[in-house]
Amino acid sequence: MRAARPLPEPLRTKPFTCAEASAHGLSAQMLRGKRFERMFRGVYAPAGLELTVWMWAFAALLVLPKGSAIARTTALWLWGVEVGPPLPVHAATVHPHPVRRDGLVVHRQRRTTPVRRHRGLAVTTPEQTFIEASLELSFVDRVIVGDWLIRLGHTSLTDLTAAVASTTADGVRRARRALAHVRERVDSPRETVLRLVLVLAGLPEPEPNRRIGDRVDFIARPDLVYLAYRVVVEYDGQHHWSTEGQREYDIARREALEAAGWRVIVVTRTGMRRPRDVVWRVDRALRERGYEGPPPRFDETWCRIFDASR
Repeated sequence: MRAARPLPEPLRTKPFTCAEASAHGLSAQMLRGKRFERMFRGVYAPAGLELTVWMWAFAALLVLPKGSAIARTTALWLWGVEVGPPLPVHAATVHPHPVRRDGLVVHRQRRTTPVRRHRGLAVTTPEQTFIEASLELSFVDRVIVGDWLIRLGHTSLTDLTAAVASTTADGVRRARRALAHVRERVDSPRETVLRLVLVLAGLPEPEPNRRIGDRVDFIARPDLVYLAYRVVVEYDGQHHWSTEGQREYDIARREALEAAGWRVIVVTRTGMRRPRDVVWRVDRALRERGYEGPPPRFDETWCRIFDASR
């Protein structure tokens, strides 16, 4: 049996169109063989190629009209924010006749959407992605997205605020509501959820990852800090206990905070399954330190978002 001809170098590591395949001597019959995988109608990839979100986005742009860009939740994944489903691929275009393909959702825009080249692909800007992806996401996920985009350095709270204020794009109302709770210096999605559990129950808002101590006597940078009451709230996920060294460090850090007069509340992943209990624990600690605000309230919005037992 004659050995299969090696694939041309340009077709080995990325998706390609039927026209590209033909230019390298591959027929339509060859493309239907086991050495290739069809991604979209008219776009193939070599069998065995890892089909990441980046590969699917690259393949989608091969069939989309010029000027199109990857958008919404697919764009979030390209920006490094793994919230919402990355597939089917979402894209935006101003072309009057959007391409139709299985696995590809094309959103026709009335005007050109803000786009940035990111690792060689046309992707809606982080700010535009936050706004448009808001149509697909829950309230908590929208806040997580805003926090995470800032944490990764793709945007700032100032730039997000300006983008939301200057557009009438679909999703802007949902984005605006979430933006009111987006903060800088947030290190993880779990911190975002924990902060929202407290704030939406009516407790004072803590500062994310505020540095405690000075350059000489640095103590810690806890997840959530109530400076006025010297109370900190820490989310303790499994990653904190991944090594013995990390465990010892966390224990020593918390002991140092307590020795300096701080009250430390530790919330675990299991504890987050009982969010009301978390709110009452923090409320009790704050009142022990002089807080005199109204008691927590668990209104319809809070219950709908957090209270799985309702």
